[in-house]
Amino acid sequence: MRALLLPLLRTSWAWPVGAAAAAAARLPRGASAGPGPRRTMTLYRTEERGQPHSPDYRLFFKNVAGHYISPFHDIPLKVDSEEENGIPTKRARNDEYENVFNMVVEVPRWTNAKMEIATKEPLNPIKQDVKDGKLRYVANIFPHKGYIWNYGALPQTWEDPHRKDKSTDCCGDNDPIDVCEIGSKVLSRGEVVHVKILGVLALIDQGETDWKLIAINVNDPEASKFHDIEDVKKYKPGYLEATLNWFRFYKIPEGKPENQFAFNGEFKNKAFALEIIKSTHECWKALLMDKCDGGAINCTNVQVCDSPFHCSQEEARSLVESVSFSLNKGSNEEDQVWHFLGQ
Repeated sequence: MRALLLPLLRTSWAWPVGAAAAAAARLPRGASAGPGPRRTMTLYRTEERGQPHSPDYRLFFKNVAGHYISPFHDIPLKVDSEEENGIPTKRARNDEYENVFNMVVEVPRWTNAKMEIATKEPLNPIKQDVKDGKLRYVANIFPHKGYIWNYGALPQTWEDPHRKDKSTDCCGDNDPIDVCEIGSKVLSRGEVVHVKILGVLALIDQGETDWKLIAINVNDPEASKFHDIEDVKKYKPGYLEATLNWFRFYKIPEGKPENQFAFNGEFKNKAFALEIIKSTHECWKALLMDKCDGGAINCTNVQVCDSPFHCSQEEARSLVESVSFSLNKGSNEEDQVWHFLGQ
């Protein structure tokens, strides 16, 4: 049986341990590698359970010590943030550092499987969304193939479904805030990358605010050119228009109407986006401290020590080991058809 299970427990590192440790050792205590492009020293690894393209597939996260963690609650929002009982505290830094965040990659660019952090499961692994008993894939709408960016979320954020946003007049969608990473590299599912925020789009999905951050990997070869949303228009012409149309039309092949947007589909700038991130982070802190109604959201965490949902490393391991999965291979029903939308 052990021989059968081994292929289903696949592990990968976001960054080699020895290399990260060596790089850290070369820096003075408390120093960082500087605000420019640098290697991402996230030190997280992932562990797959079950077969991809199956309902019971799960991608769990571990820290550098090999302990299971929640990518939703235990990975810091801010890069190089100082923490107090697991919650990042404010720290004086320059503007460049203020704009660098951790992003958890859920969907690599040009893929179709709708992968997401399982917010209602213990330790919140990444799984494929299921609707009406079927695995979900986004359709290919001409001229695009799958997702047109690396898609993911900022950890330690939450769009509160009971809190009406004053700028959109709609409540949140009950998820961490989404990120569209526009860099040149196709990232991997489960990667934790450092991104700088450039702007935000306000999608209104069935009456809920569903923010879409626009960001770029700080290690992208062109990252130094990008500082705000206007730079996307300048250096990647057509990308924002394609993004707007992608979100407007992607549900039409399912027989649903076009999505709507606040601000008439205008992309808001970096300053606006940073305020949205700040607000969703405050909502997440209230969630983790049980100061608001989280509904079915699972807040189990390993590192937010003051949270009533905190668990030990041993309890976290037991939670993961209790997850059942099938030995049967998954079926990749990824849509290979191009959908042409009529006028």
